[in-house]
Amino acid sequence: METATVNKPALTAKDFATDQEVRWCPGCGDYSILAQVQKVMPTLGIARENIAIISGIGCSSRFPYYMNVYGMHSIHGRATAIASGLKAARPDLSVWIVTGDGDALSIGGNHTIHLLRRNFDVNVLLFNNQIYGLTKGQYSPTSEENKVTKSTPFGSIDHPFNPMALALGADASFIARSMDRDPKHLQSMLLRAHGHKGASFLEIYQNCNIFNDGAFEAFTEKSTKADNALFVEHGKPLVFGANSDKGIKLDGFKPVIVDLNNGHSTDDLWVHDEGDLFKAQILTRMFDDPRVEGHLPRPFGVFYQIARPTYETVLAQQIDFAREKKPADLDKLLRGNEVWNIV
Repeated sequence: METATVNKPALTAKDFATDQEVRWCPGCGDYSILAQVQKVMPTLGIARENIAIISGIGCSSRFPYYMNVYGMHSIHGRATAIASGLKAARPDLSVWIVTGDGDALSIGGNHTIHLLRRNFDVNVLLFNNQIYGLTKGQYSPTSEENKVTKSTPFGSIDHPFNPMALALGADASFIARSMDRDPKHLQSMLLRAHGHKGASFLEIYQNCNIFNDGAFEAFTEKSTKADNALFVEHGKPLVFGANSDKGIKLDGFKPVIVDLNNGHSTDDLWVHDEGDLFKAQILTRMFDDPRVEGHLPRPFGVFYQIARPTYETVLAQQIDFAREKKPADLDKLLRGNEVWNIV
């Protein structure tokens, strides 16, 4: 007797929305990020029960409540540790970590760097608004120097973290940057992060319109975006500007701006290579202040991607090897190799 095949209807963004009231401040950039994630998820071809979203503490970390998949709102800075354990136990799951600049880089900084170096096949979405939003406006690890906040009334004297440089220094196998106010670019970066086999680190500039409004407006506003944001693509020269008439070339190891209308062509420019570790380090350091005349543009896109074994894959191989080698002797394992007889 033949069994009829039941075709399940294709999932849509609405299938990934929950019945929970979304509780962020009106105008918060998190709304856009949530919308883009919900649009991308149906295209991945993964059943909702095989997706897990793990978050820590912060405004961004309310994300699991609003996604109709499995998830956990964990504790401050430890989403990466919990996600690591989940991926080790269930390597078949698509695991996403949603965190913020305070959650991931302050109390959770140690966990973040070790997740990246171990290269679990998980996706880290770091919402960077350069402020503590949930606790009402204290400076964060990514706040600029001299930042005046409730906790730094005379200005912060801390030097800020550069999240992309930090991730690259931790040997992340995929690093990229996008922003809340460029939906199409953010969707493409989410897809790239998912497609990477290993730990993907996606920094997302997210506007906190209550406590740090306009922190990234030079890169997001139509009037200034073209001259301040540089969108890198593999195999293409670094071109920017309202009329695509500016480019970046390397003078030794120093990136410089050239005018394509004045003696330069695209043949002179730096061509982006996602597999070039050394140039990726230069990209992460193109972090100039857009208020300074003659500044470099801020890069967006995939800075670096390399293939290397994932932690959970090597872990499974090691367990299989140990099982094949010989049956486990728990008593011997507990005793170890250093045993003394006392007479």
